[in-house]
Amino acid sequence: MIKNKILLIAIISSLLMIGVSARASFFDDLLNLLKGEISQPQSTSSQALPNQDEWRQEKRVTPKQEVPLYKPAVDYEDAVVAAVQKATPSVVSIVVSKDLPIIEQCPYNPFGDLPPEFRDFFGGGGFQFQQPCEKGTKKQEVGGGSGFFMSSDGLVVSNKHVVIDAKAEYTVLTNDGKKYPAKVVARDPVLDLAVLKVSGTNFPAVTLGNSDGVKLGQTAIAIGNALGEFRNTVSVGVISGLARTVTASGPGVGVEKIQGVLQTDAAINPGNSGGPLLNLRGEVIGINTAIAQGAQNIGFAIPINQAKRAITSVKNTGSIKVAYLGVRYIPVTEEMAKKQNLSANSGALVRGTEDGPAVILNSPAAKAGIQAEDIITEINGTAIDADHSLSELIQKYNIGEIITLKIKRGTQALSLEVKLEERPESS
Repeated sequence: MIKNKILLIAIISSLLMIGVSARASFFDDLLNLLKGEISQPQSTSSQALPNQDEWRQEKRVTPKQEVPLYKPAVDYEDAVVAAVQKATPSVVSIVVSKDLPIIEQCPYNPFGDLPPEFRDFFGGGGFQFQQPCEKGTKKQEVGGGSGFFMSSDGLVVSNKHVVIDAKAEYTVLTNDGKKYPAKVVARDPVLDLAVLKVSGTNFPAVTLGNSDGVKLGQTAIAIGNALGEFRNTVSVGVISGLARTVTASGPGVGVEKIQGVLQTDAAINPGNSGGPLLNLRGEVIGINTAIAQGAQNIGFAIPINQAKRAITSVKNTGSIKVAYLGVRYIPVTEEMAKKQNLSANSGALVRGTEDGPAVILNSPAAKAGIQAEDIITEINGTAIDADHSLSELIQKYNIGEIITLKIKRGTQALSLEVKLEERPESS
């Protein structure tokens, strides 16, 4: 502290000996010195101070270059806008209509079945009774959803639960406001997926991405007919989870388990079902299919790679043909294995249910020799576990392909080859 005071007195004394113009510059350097922006000389007090020009040359601090704060945000917004602009012309709204009875109030006599003498007694007083009655039918809108063109010749992908009613009529509304009557050409027996067809050509088809490369935290963009009212609603979020298994339910579809779906916090609402989930390149990485009731922004989408096989099947054959093994099974967990003393901690336990036997008669599994209580542990070297279910893995193969199953049968370890067949419509 004493050394600093001595240094300050020496500086003030020297200042009195220099010119006025030099003093201002010197005061600037002095102020910087006191603020600590210019380090104090490390030499002893006997060492001569440098003159002001040397001081400025040796001790000047280069100002830090400013970083543009908002440029990355602008780039991100531009990418989102470009992705939406690319995909929006391909996104459609699906209107579900049905002939419903017209109900009116019609007069009736509640005493018409009484004997005449009582009928006149109770029917007097000028009272007129009414009851609901049907007066013909009228076509009314009963539901809606979303979809997207997968080909320029009018093939539209949507959810199966959107077009589940075989007696309903479906209309596709395009981004430019045009209406097209649509026919359901295929409903996937496994996935919540359906394909419709509208007449016409040169429809703008989407670009399909690769859902196997999707990563947690990457941007996800949902587009669809939110609430069946707000067409081409856009919401942005991230991929919140991978390979989820959820149990979904809805009118006309009952309860079904959906496996391997993507989770996103991009807002998905009723009416968004069947619409695309995009990445920042505007490619479809998923098909929006379900939401978690009572939660905040937890939605699910079928990975597009799961749907590609069905899409290709429709393009080539006009229907969705699915490979079929022919077993009923229960996923094996470690807890279950301990309780039931099973020979494997993971896999698919072939076991019958109230819906039918464990191994379906004349199925590929029956022909290959699979038996009830077998545990299928692998398919072509891929382990069956919580992240890879039996049905999910089977969907990756084509009809007619031969796959190798690893099986635990009691204490035996077996390897069986199975030739997959087309899934029957009744199964």
